[in-house]
Amino acid sequence: MKRRVVVTGMGVVSPVGNDVETTWKNIIAGVNGIAPITLFDASHMKVQIAAEVKNIDFLEYLEPREAKRLDRTIALGLVAAIQAFNDSKLDLEKIDHDRFGTFVSSGIGGLWTINEEARKCHEKGPDRVSPFFIPNAIINLVGGNIAIRFQAKGPALPVVTACSSATNSIGEAFRYIRDGYTDIAFSGGAEAPLNELGVAGFTSMKALNFSNNVNEASIPFDARRSGFVMGEGAGVLILEELEHALKRNAKIYAEIVGYSTTCDAYHITQPDETAEGITKCMENALDDGNVDPTWIDYINPHGTSTFYNDKLETLGIKKCFGDYAYQINIGATKSMHAHSLGAVGGIEAVITVKAVEEDIIPPTINYVEKDPECDLNYTPNHAVKRVVRYAMSNGLGFGGQNASIIFKKWEGK
Repeated sequence: MKRRVVVTGMGVVSPVGNDVETTWKNIIAGVNGIAPITLFDASHMKVQIAAEVKNIDFLEYLEPREAKRLDRTIALGLVAAIQAFNDSKLDLEKIDHDRFGTFVSSGIGGLWTINEEARKCHEKGPDRVSPFFIPNAIINLVGGNIAIRFQAKGPALPVVTACSSATNSIGEAFRYIRDGYTDIAFSGGAEAPLNELGVAGFTSMKALNFSNNVNEASIPFDARRSGFVMGEGAGVLILEELEHALKRNAKIYAEIVGYSTTCDAYHITQPDETAEGITKCMENALDDGNVDPTWIDYINPHGTSTFYNDKLETLGIKKCFGDYAYQINIGATKSMHAHSLGAVGGIEAVITVKAVEEDIIPPTINYVEKDPECDLNYTPNHAVKRVVRYAMSNGLGFGGQNASIIFKKWEGK
């Protein structure tokens, strides 16, 4: 018999808030986190806007030496994990550390470190490269630092699937607990790609919006969309086996009931033009949780504001849900916090859980011009009240990655 898995702690650092409460409040209010880039001088670049984490004080969570040494991606991930652990009220003295897992990933890893140390090597020579270069650059050290801090000695598996990394990491943590390998797990993702190298790379492949208009740049499903806006941040959830949570009288935010992942096996960046991969992914997640399609009230889509992603994700939703697709509220929150690559699935999972908990659908802001091929209910511009018993969060990534997780309202055992 498969075990039940619940969410008992959450932490988030996002462009619209440095904790769960602030992020959720601003998401519901439709606050736009996109602004001119301040982390470096972007005046000479085609793209000069992004969604930065603002006014973060790492010293509230980290020791000064730690804050100075760690790559920004790792630091953001640690902050979100500390928030989630504190929120869960777990007692390190009373848990089985061998059954405590860490599934926190990133799409790229320590890009701040890679950017800086490559520059240093070129300008000052190889002997000036930091001994912390490799530990700060490699992706598994996001979760590795979290595991070390909390002595989580179970599996530490960063699932690296580009922009679906965090969604896949949450899903795999869910499976490990459901199938009996662990009892508790950190899950989610972190990313800090906002430097010259990161922005230049996505600019060169013409993936970004070039308007530099903060209110017309990240506009998922709008007919005017022409590329995504880069962001940064971290979102981490504590997942826990139900009986384990009940025994310690933990607060339960929601239950995870279904998960699936597929690959388009079609193109390195573009989704499959038939939407077969994302359709099958959502169908499998519904089957995994024994969830009738008509039970889904809300979908937090991948919704990147790129032409093909939004068109084909819409097609996939219509293929999966049929006529009922038009009755689902879809709230594309990247319109506010933008696209933080491997972290975004963690941020959106926190938002999705809050929607389930509080029965509020987040909006898709700056939605103006309808696209005939994107004709679903995207909850334009304003949040709406609706009972949300089941919600789905989708993540798509380069390489044809697809991931879907389903959260259910906690209504008691």
